[in-house]
Amino acid sequence: MTFPPIFFELFVLALGILILLLETFAEKQDRKIFAVIGIVGLAIVFLFLQASGPGTSGMVSYVVDPPAIFFKKLSVLTTIVVLIMSIDYADTIKRFLPAESPQSGLGEFFALPVLTCAGMMWMSSAIDFILIFVSLELVTISFYVLVAYMRRNAASLEAGVKYLILSALATGFTIYGITWIYGVTRQTNLIQINQVLPSIPVDNQPGALFGALLVLIGLGFKIAAAPFQFWVPDVYQGAPTPITAFLSVGSKSVGFIVLLRVMQAFQSLPAVGDKLITAVILLAAATLLYGNLAALPQTNFKRLLAYSSIGHAGYLLMAVAGISAKDSGQAVVVYLAAYLLMTLLSFLVLVIVSTHGGGDEIAQFNGLSKRSPFLAFALLVAMMSLAGVPLTAGFLGKFMVFKVAFETQQFLLLALGIVTVGCGFYFYLKVVRAMYWQPAAANVAAIPVSRLSLTAIVIMVLLIFILGIFPQVALGLLPT
Repeated sequence: MTFPPIFFELFVLALGILILLLETFAEKQDRKIFAVIGIVGLAIVFLFLQASGPGTSGMVSYVVDPPAIFFKKLSVLTTIVVLIMSIDYADTIKRFLPAESPQSGLGEFFALPVLTCAGMMWMSSAIDFILIFVSLELVTISFYVLVAYMRRNAASLEAGVKYLILSALATGFTIYGITWIYGVTRQTNLIQINQVLPSIPVDNQPGALFGALLVLIGLGFKIAAAPFQFWVPDVYQGAPTPITAFLSVGSKSVGFIVLLRVMQAFQSLPAVGDKLITAVILLAAATLLYGNLAALPQTNFKRLLAYSSIGHAGYLLMAVAGISAKDSGQAVVVYLAAYLLMTLLSFLVLVIVSTHGGGDEIAQFNGLSKRSPFLAFALLVAMMSLAGVPLTAGFLGKFMVFKVAFETQQFLLLALGIVTVGCGFYFYLKVVRAMYWQPAAANVAAIPVSRLSLTAIVIMVLLIFILGIFPQVALGLLPT
């Protein structure tokens, strides 16, 4: 059965609206059922996406190519895991949410990630700056609400204000850059921009470069690249933990698909394309250093993962900087698939532990191997993969990124990548040390794990090992 190109986005949008309607009219129903409805609906979308292939959309601003389908799958899988986390996190949300009834507001908390997913799916197929901007705003506005959702929590409100102000600033850079590009090329479609650029007068080339750099600044905020990462630590720490995971994985992944498309559009004019690559190299170097060095002294697990997220953006930028290499796109695909698994697994374990321990500090994981050997092993696998231990997905992702950097002779980035990998082993192993070598606090009870979370954890642990040995599993998500 074939569906219209935008059917999946419309279905996900309708699913989010359905959950909002259920929140309004099914007042006595357990709100956690709404999250389960979202999970089932998104799982159906993923199965149909897996069975679908590239095609033509009939629209100049929307494509159905292999990268678009891959990033749609990535967005759907991320949202499913975020909803699973949200079910475990629901009691914390209720504690910080002023409401007339105990469950009021939970339905919106489950619906907004689904609506955000629709925006990310549109971004995956967008090849026109207008559609890119509209879908980007759908994603960003949803995150404004989600980050500040715990209205009785000062840290959540502070995170929401910081994200709102800095995101609005980044949006301004993006719009101004699009204006400059349109002024030079008279086009907003990336394919048409690629065709027009070689024929623009030499005097207009600086204007095209200026506009592209402004767009790069806006996307740099989205992917948490230095020096546009100032919002990340405080927003990640203050936001509800499932939303932190969503920002870390979902928002970053669609930011990279847009960045790749913009970079490819400007490669037809070397005077602009080469300078953009130089700018990306500088961003990658700064992001690698800042993210990994700033993570070294962290004692809060969410802040550690925040700086880790910045560092991983640096590795992905290494692959983007080698866009001329044959395997650059594959390196981004494999790395993002690995990053999804190991980061979401870390946050899922964090949600379960913090819900029963009362905090996000690394000290909360002391003696976890005795309280819950299963959760300790799952987090051990996630930390080892994030650090890049062989036979894990993280190692394979870094190997492919380094391979691209070597083929494109980015030796400075290679050297920085090797040094920062060593830093990563130090700060990731701090968590492992807490779980296996630090004594647990007295009278600490065992940690129960729901069946849904247990299933998700087992699947992600297995996939981390499978992807580490068989990278074609990730490439299998990328239709030919």
